[in-house]
Amino acid sequence: MDKSIKQVIKREYLKCAQDPIHFMRKYCTIQHPQRGKIKFDLYPFQEDVLGKFEEHRYNIILKSRQLGISTLTAGYSLWTMLFNNDKNILCIATGKDTAKNLVTKVRVMYTGLPSWLKVKVQEDNKLSLIFANGSQIKAVASSVDSSRSEALSLLILDEAAFIEKVDDIWTAAQQTLATGGNCIALSTPNGVGNWFHRMWIGATDKTNEFNTIKLHWSMHPDREQDWRDEQDKVLGPTKAAQECDADFLASGTSVVDLKILEWYRQNQVVEPVERGGIDRNLWIWDYPNYSKEYVVVADVARGDSSDYSAAHVFDIEEMEQVAEYKGQLSTTDYGNFLIELSTKYNDALLVVENNNIGWATLQTIIDRQYKNTFYQSKDLQVVDVEHQINNKYRTQDRSMVPGFSTTVKTRPLIIAKMEEYTREKLVKIKSQRLLDELFVFVYKSTSMNARAEAMQGYNDDLVMSYSIALWVRDTALRIKKDRDGQQWAMMDTMLDMNGNKPDPTAGFQAGKLGMPTKNPYEMEIKGEKENLSWLLE
Repeated sequence: MDKSIKQVIKREYLKCAQDPIHFMRKYCTIQHPQRGKIKFDLYPFQEDVLGKFEEHRYNIILKSRQLGISTLTAGYSLWTMLFNNDKNILCIATGKDTAKNLVTKVRVMYTGLPSWLKVKVQEDNKLSLIFANGSQIKAVASSVDSSRSEALSLLILDEAAFIEKVDDIWTAAQQTLATGGNCIALSTPNGVGNWFHRMWIGATDKTNEFNTIKLHWSMHPDREQDWRDEQDKVLGPTKAAQECDADFLASGTSVVDLKILEWYRQNQVVEPVERGGIDRNLWIWDYPNYSKEYVVVADVARGDSSDYSAAHVFDIEEMEQVAEYKGQLSTTDYGNFLIELSTKYNDALLVVENNNIGWATLQTIIDRQYKNTFYQSKDLQVVDVEHQINNKYRTQDRSMVPGFSTTVKTRPLIIAKMEEYTREKLVKIKSQRLLDELFVFVYKSTSMNARAEAMQGYNDDLVMSYSIALWVRDTALRIKKDRDGQQWAMMDTMLDMNGNKPDPTAGFQAGKLGMPTKNPYEMEIKGEKENLSWLLE
C-alpha cells in the first residue's frame, strides 16, 4: 500500500476513534424500512444525544417512537467495541427478539465497514458478537439475573418502562457497574410509578446520577403535524399519545386517566387540618357535622410489613372525603378504632371488607354491637341491591353477612364505579396518599384478561376502600334514600276518613277514631301547654 494512503487511513482511523459522530456518519450503514441499506446520516438531535453519551455516565432517554435512538445506541456500542479493548456491553430488553434486534443492528453496521476499520470477529451469533480485542456485546431478555454477570462497561435497558422486574435488574446491576460502567436507559413512557418514571423524576430532581434526555416527535426534521394526526388514526389517540408525545401522563394503562388525577392534585388535594389517632395516621379535613350523614369504609391489612389497613370517611350527600386512615394496627385495635371513628361521625354506616383477615376486625365490631354495621346479602351479593342496607332489626337474618365481599364478580363492579366517579369529578378527593395510589393503580394483563391492581412495589389499600365507598353510596345508599322518599311521598298523599289530606295545623280531636289520645304537636313548657305545629309549616 502506498505510504501516503497509509497516512490518510491512519489519520482517518484516529479521527473515527476520537469522534463517534464522524465514525457513524461516514462509515456506518443502517437498514431503512423503505430504502434498504443506507448511510447513517445523523440528524442534529441524534448528534446531541451522542454528545450526552460521552459527557454523562448514566443517561435516561424519554423518547417518541421511530426516532432512531435504538439504532444510535447500536452505533455507539459498535464504536465503543472497535476502539477500546475488553469493553463488555449488555443489552436487556422486554423479550429475546427485541434484545436481539440491537445486536443485529451492530452486526449490520460492522459488516458495512471498510476492512481497515474492522477488528477480527471471535464469535458471532444471534444474541452476541465478540471481537478479538476482548470487546463484546450480548443481548438477553429481562430476568432478575440478567445483569448478574462480570463487570459491565455499558448496560443498555431498551424500552425500560416495559421491562418486567426492572427494579430487581437495576439493583443487581449496581455491583456489575461498580467498576465505572455506564448505563443508557431508553423508552417511550408507560404511565407513572414504574422504575423508568421514578428514575426520570429522580434525575429531574437531581436525586440520582441519571442525565435526562427528552425527545419529542417534533424533533424529527421530516415530521409535521399531519404525521402526528395520522398516528391518532393508525394507533388510536391513547396509544399515539404514548408512542409519540413522550408524556408520562398521556401514556400507560392507568385505571383512571392520569390527566384527571393531575387535575385533582392541582385543584382539590390539601393538607389535613389534623393528624390524629394513636399513630398519627388519621388525616382529618372536616370535623363531624350533626346535620350530615357519613359512611366509613375500611380495608383490613393482611398483617405483613408491606400492607396497610385503610379507611375513608365520606360525606354521603356531597360525596366529599372528610377523613382517611392508613396504618398498621392490630385487627382488634383496628376494629375498636373504626367503631370510635364511625360513632364520632354521627354513627356512620360502617362498611368493612370481609376478606380473610377482615373477619377478625368485624368480630370486634360485632362483639361491641355497633348499631350501624353494613350487612350484605350472602346469596345474591351485589345482584339484589335492595338487600344491601342493613338495620339493627335484620342482623340475625340468615341471608345476610357482615361486611362487604370483594370477589371476582364484585371487584370489577366497584372499580368501574370508582373510575366513573373519579373521571366525571363527582367526588371530592382531599388526600395526597389516595392520589398517589391512584397514579400507580393500573391494568395488568394476565393469561385470561386484564386485572386492575397496584404496580409492583406499591399498595392499593386506599384505592380499594375508596372504590367500595363509591359503590355502596351509589347503590345501597341510593336505594335506601329512594325507598324512604317513596314512603314519605305515600304518607303525604294519604287521605283522612273524609277523603281529605290531613292538616297538621288543624285542631286536634283527642280520642277520635284514628287519632292518638294525646296531641303529638303539643307539649308543656313552664307549666303551660304550647302547640308546636307551626314547626311543620
